[in-house]
Amino acid sequence: MGFKKLLTKKMEFSASHRYWNPGWSEEKNVSVFGKSAGPYGHGHNYSLEVTVEGEVDAQTGMIINLYELKSVMNDVLSDFDHKHLNDDNPHFKDLVPTTENIARVLWDLLEEKLLANPKCSLYRVRLYETNDLYVDYWRK
Repeated sequence: MGFKKLLTKKMEFSASHRYWNPGWSEEKNVSVFGKSAGPYGHGHNYSLEVTVEGEVDAQTGMIINLYELKSVMNDVLSDFDHKHLNDDNPHFKDLVPTTENIARVLWDLLEEKLLANPKCSLYRVRLYETNDLYVDYWRK
């Protein structure tokens, strides 16, 4: 019986966002999103956990070199860290930057970059917006 081998790396980033659906009126946005629809947005110190799955290489003893995983994460987070997601990140031009949507976008970007490493695959993205609120996005 085989066991899954998982490795998780955690990084933090700061970003601001505004819950706003550009296809809705101001009244509907405020009705649905409340204070989160405020005109200036609000910020969070996010915590991102990226879990990869793969076999442990017999020669290195690793699923993936942590420096390589950290480099991939830093590259992806460069469009998120210290940004106003609605204004500075093209993925949220027409997509409300909820924690759920941010996690999905991060998954897509990380998965694309990790395809270059056939030794591992993306298994889960966990994004904490606050200490008691997070979203899991994973492959079944």
